[in-house]
Amino acid sequence: MPCYRLDGLTPVVHPTAYVHPSAVLIGDVIVGPRCYVGPLASLRGDFGRIVLEEGANLQDTCVMHGFPGGDTVIERNGHVGHGAVLHGCRVGEDALIGMNAVVMDGAHVAPRCIVAATAFVKAGFECAEQSLVVGSPAQVKRPLTDQELAWKQRGTAEYQHLTQRCMTALVECPPLTEAEQGRPRMGDSGIRPKGKAPA
Repeated sequence: MPCYRLDGLTPVVHPTAYVHPSAVLIGDVIVGPRCYVGPLASLRGDFGRIVLEEGANLQDTCVMHGFPGGDTVIERNGHVGHGAVLHGCRVGEDALIGMNAVVMDGAHVAPRCIVAATAFVKAGFECAEQSLVVGSPAQVKRPLTDQELAWKQRGTAEYQHLTQRCMTALVECPPLTEAEQGRPRMGDSGIRPKGKAPA
């Protein structure tokens, strides 16, 4: 993966974490155990510290950055969807940031919250635990149900399983020129189908 030391600070990736080879890590970045960092993600610890705590995932084309002296943090089991931008904020334990959402400086998305796709979370935003946050600018719409939280947790478990799959089975290769006859799908040949939580 493109990994760069800056001013004597080298990114840290726990041995049980998976960081895609196209993701970029710069400077003061700490990726904890069982984390997943997707293709083309950018973790820029060139001003402030970037932290993914245990079991967190940061998906394709996400950006994490912050101001000097600050931390941008995804807490334990945090889940950040494709294309989201996190700048100088904190994503609480077991919270979800939807695809293409933006969370700004000093915002704190509380534990077990869901921020909807494309939401814009203003600087300094705060909310109660287990809230649904939507809109631009984002506002708390209502409390999350236990069923909605369970749905989020199943998705996070899928990414934790994907971390293991990528570490053991992802292989760079040239593409085929055409699909083979009887081509299997993910879920065939012992591959667990998408959407089924691991035991």
